[in-house]
Amino acid sequence: MPLVLRDITNQRREPRSQIMAYLRTGVDERSGFCAANSTFYSKRELVALPSDPNLSVTAFLASRRHSGTTAFIDAASGRRISFPELWRSVASLATALASPPLSVRKPSVVLLLSPNSHHFPVVSLAVMSLGAVLTTTNPLNTPHEIGRQVANSCPVLAFTTRGLIPKLSHSPDLRIVLLDDSRRPSDDLRIVASIDELIATEPDPDRTAVTVRQDDTATMLYSSGTTGTSKGVVATHRNLISMVQIVLNRFKLQDGAGPETFICTVPMFHVFGLVAFASGLLGSGSTVVVLSKFELGEMVRAINEFGATYLPLVPPILVAMTNQPRPLPLGRLQKVLSGGAPLSREVIEGFREKYPGVEILQGYGLTETTGIGASTDSAEESRRYGTAGMLSPNTEARIVDPDSGAALPVNRTGELWLRGPYVMKEYFNNTEATRTTLVDNGWLRTGDLCYIDEDGYLFVVDRLKELIKYKGYQVAPAELEALLLTHPDILDAAVIPYPDEEAGQIPMAYLVRKDGGNLTEKTIMAFIARQVAPYKRIRKVAFISAIPKNPSGKILRKDLVKLAASKL
Repeated sequence: MPLVLRDITNQRREPRSQIMAYLRTGVDERSGFCAANSTFYSKRELVALPSDPNLSVTAFLASRRHSGTTAFIDAASGRRISFPELWRSVASLATALASPPLSVRKPSVVLLLSPNSHHFPVVSLAVMSLGAVLTTTNPLNTPHEIGRQVANSCPVLAFTTRGLIPKLSHSPDLRIVLLDDSRRPSDDLRIVASIDELIATEPDPDRTAVTVRQDDTATMLYSSGTTGTSKGVVATHRNLISMVQIVLNRFKLQDGAGPETFICTVPMFHVFGLVAFASGLLGSGSTVVVLSKFELGEMVRAINEFGATYLPLVPPILVAMTNQPRPLPLGRLQKVLSGGAPLSREVIEGFREKYPGVEILQGYGLTETTGIGASTDSAEESRRYGTAGMLSPNTEARIVDPDSGAALPVNRTGELWLRGPYVMKEYFNNTEATRTTLVDNGWLRTGDLCYIDEDGYLFVVDRLKELIKYKGYQVAPAELEALLLTHPDILDAAVIPYPDEEAGQIPMAYLVRKDGGNLTEKTIMAFIARQVAPYKRIRKVAFISAIPKNPSGKILRKDLVKLAASKL
């Protein structure tokens, strides 16, 4: 039964760094580098993982002992959901999903299309408790983009809000459960129930008694990976459990530490939002204050009203807080957790000057690593300006020369490869992408150009994978280029990241006009805006006589980036 409370959290409790475990093999204690196998080892304490092979992430979280009372608070309404209420709702929903007429079974896929809400974790945990697979998508995506994901993942059921039903217009046969309303006689015929109806079901342990193994698929989140269009990242229950343990260890919430209060500004459909705020932090008894959408004033009000101690955010929010004419009132706030892009020295020092009582922590991760691969876990570590931090517990890394394939030592730049219990299983139904990304006994090629210094700190220099990071969102240039080339007046196109103080990067298009074409920057931006989510929109356009390419036809984006920089 998925929600039986039992002590499964394992075994080895003594503090023991990964470095200490490998010292006898010649690992340098300062950098974590082993010259014998050209591998960097994490300097963090090893994190114990459960050994029971028959274990879902839901059962793992439900089993953990803590002193917390409130699991979630809805920031807008102030409604509080206690831990007993949460787990009762998860058990009820799981029973309803497993019963006719829904009959969700392992390994059925269930789509969750929703902004942040207290329903998000209930649906996620109930689906995974049955051995079914959760796939999420960004509510800002267009119907076409969501339809493409539905066609690839083939969900049997979708949870969404009434206002987002039009986003499922390309899925006429997909059954829908409403998250925010009751059914009406005139409703879309695809609507089969509301969340409130399903949660009113009496929990039936016999109905939900199914063996879920750690090696079973838990989630399929969509990422652009190292190149190209969106791909389904298959993560197992083992991947999620290991990342939950790393997250709790990072926030010092292991082994009975007192609960904290987190403001959830990050989207729960994203890997970090899902693993940390819609699931993982429940294992510590901490409270998550849910913002359905971000607004700076609402965030500040929630911080003060609910006594938040931790604030996760992306760099543009931190910059906005720093640029306020007067310091914002931040109540009991102790730490901000920044991810998505490294913070500059100027931004860190400016924030510390304005908010001297608040620590800045940073992190680096991918959907393919189920979250965090490296992080700064103290104010002292964050003073190593420009770093993404030290490798997460239970992590190995290599820095590999992209040309020769040789593994490199300390302070040499190459592609970062990561290996650990959190690395994805595969890309769904994409053997070629899996083969080129997961190599040599479980190593994940991140596509990021990095180096690790003599003290074991990771620095991200550039991205081989060419993704644009707009306010923490990933934008694939290849996707926008394909759309641009459908315009009748465009002969050729290339999209690059263009630096922007507020967003971090914006998509910029270099275009070659067809003879006689009458293109303008405004026309092109409107053409793309009609077809993509707001974060993917082209926000700068330049016209050029030819797109620079190598002999094999690959766009030389670095040349265009240099050209754009020369115009700044």
